[in-house]
Amino acid sequence: MISIEEAIQIVKKTTKPLLGETIKPIEKSGGYKLFKNVYSDIDMPPFRQAAMDGYALHLHDGLTYNLIGEIKAGDNFQPYIKKGEAVRIFTGAAVPDTAHAVIMQEKVKNIGNQINIEHNILENHNIRPVGEQVKKGDLALKKDTKLTPAAIGYLSSLGISEISVYKKPSIAIVTTGNELIEAKNKLGYGQIYESNSKMLQSALYNLKFYDVTIHKIKDNYNQTVTKLNDLIINKDLVIITGGISVGDYDFVGKALNQLEVYEHFYKVKQKPGKPLYYGKKENTLIFALPGNPAAALTCFYIYVYIALQNMMNNYNIELPRIQAISLSNFEKKGDRPQFLKAIYKNGSVTILEGQSSAMQQTFAISNALVFVPDSKSRIKKNDPVETIILPL
Repeated sequence: MISIEEAIQIVKKTTKPLLGETIKPIEKSGGYKLFKNVYSDIDMPPFRQAAMDGYALHLHDGLTYNLIGEIKAGDNFQPYIKKGEAVRIFTGAAVPDTAHAVIMQEKVKNIGNQINIEHNILENHNIRPVGEQVKKGDLALKKDTKLTPAAIGYLSSLGISEISVYKKPSIAIVTTGNELIEAKNKLGYGQIYESNSKMLQSALYNLKFYDVTIHKIKDNYNQTVTKLNDLIINKDLVIITGGISVGDYDFVGKALNQLEVYEHFYKVKQKPGKPLYYGKKENTLIFALPGNPAAALTCFYIYVYIALQNMMNNYNIELPRIQAISLSNFEKKGDRPQFLKAIYKNGSVTILEGQSSAMQQTFAISNALVFVPDSKSRIKKNDPVETIILPL
């Protein structure tokens, strides 16, 4: 059995970026990282653009201008404006080459077909020049840039509809157990509804990993070996829940051993989630999480999250850990470090009742985990505690 710190370091050192390339529609590229530099095919803006509603002026020495027309955003004509003339113009519209400046409408007084301005303005005032954001052929975004909503909007404004990004991992979630049935079926005596697969799938979707398949295995050794072998061959990451302990019908560990998966570690000194397994075969990572839901989700956030980030070239990113003031008393039993389900708000954190590894109800209202190290046996109100913020 190893420590939490040792387990985290092993995951960090043994998970690497996938580095494969895939092409995605721009609207489906959120959360990906650019595989290569992106260069602009156009000037942006592609024309002189009005920065606000007002009047485009051909400057002269006076303060009065003859109004000769109007240009809206999207109009594709360019009127010729003589000295001392102006056109009404709106934000985003193309400014004619014969206009020197745009004056905002609040500084103009209309008198019939003429306007009076308060004072002379400088040339190019309130005009966005061609290529102000980026010029044709220039670097628009660097390789490895994460595609946020703003980045997607920016690239879309350059006319880009598809983009080259790093491949995200293909992921299999495997649940084990004869007692597990799907929610659409009637619950029989001795059975429980399977929930871990939906829970982990939701956690992955929330992190923008969508290439996820779900597989169910009965407590059968040969079926376990066959199914895991197929998934390890075809997936980048296999997440198994249940069957990793040492009971008579826990076949996952035996199956992984037969398949010659390299074991990086098995069992971590922590609560919940002691029977955690992490291994690798060729380029596929395998995490076998405990079957109890709260333990499985805790291990996902502490360990699998790091592996996912590394696979996406986000090196060794963990969930944020902050110091918060405890609003609760808590006494730890045993010597194992513990992750406690909690609610964080405005610098304070409340440790919840119901910390059993099987308790999903408590986890359902949590937005944080309070970490209690092995050196600490109790938490008192107003104590500072290490708090892990969950990505909800």
